[in-house]
Amino acid sequence: MERKKILGIIAIVAIATAVMFAGCINEETPVSTPTQTATVSPTTPTGTSSLMVYSGAGMRKPMDEIGTLFEQKYGVPVNYNYAGSNTLLSQIELTKKGDVYMPGATMYIETAKEKGFVDYEQNVAYHIPVIAVPEGNPANITCLDDLTKPGVKVVLGDPKAAACGKIAKKILEKNGITDAVDANTIARAATVNELVVYTCMGTADASIIWQASLIGTGNETDIIEIPREQNLIKVIPIGTLTFSENKDYAKKFVDFVTSDEGKAIYEKHGFTAYPNEKYE
Repeated sequence: MERKKILGIIAIVAIATAVMFAGCINEETPVSTPTQTATVSPTTPTGTSSLMVYSGAGMRKPMDEIGTLFEQKYGVPVNYNYAGSNTLLSQIELTKKGDVYMPGATMYIETAKEKGFVDYEQNVAYHIPVIAVPEGNPANITCLDDLTKPGVKVVLGDPKAAACGKIAKKILEKNGITDAVDANTIARAATVNELVVYTCMGTADASIIWQASLIGTGNETDIIEIPREQNLIKVIPIGTLTFSENKDYAKKFVDFVTSDEGKAIYEKHGFTAYPNEKYE
């Protein structure tokens, strides 16, 4: 009996010692946890991880497609930061990181150049503002002046954040209807994609949006064209950032976007490729 008690005590001590030892290992040995990292292609060139591209939100569809093709061709993944053009410029100025900047209008890239952020640029396509209305046009909007009618609900882009907001403001100023439309404006959005949502849901009766943001998207909206003499057509530029750590591939990316292949993708998504005599 005594022998069994002794053996039992020895077994308990052995188990306790094993548990304590395991606990020490768990406390002293770091445990790896999953982290989010950029996906790197197995064929990524030596010394190159991926490209960071700051792109206006209105170009998301063609740029996603172009990014996939670029990685297939060069083995370099493309990560995008989509937001309003001015918002992106502020981020670039704050972080001074990234490889490529693609705003919705040339004025933003000109500002970036003045600040010393861009050292190589090309033009891609045109941004054509239109009036967007919910499907069926319930408020019977036919022209810019209709945005001034009492009771009409308008949503516009934030001119401090997005290129589409700044251009809408200039279009209203050009046609002398700023105050009247402001009185009907119920919201201002930071990106063109938000304007599309407001409009297709019927939250607003009308908005001024880039034409390409509405074509081929399946959104429940109708388009009212703005006459050329009342409108302001903008060019979409793209440029490499001076602090890029992948300058060769950043330039290759810009050239790929502005190649015939890249411009064809833009046209597939409703854009008019640059240059075009109609808008010169």
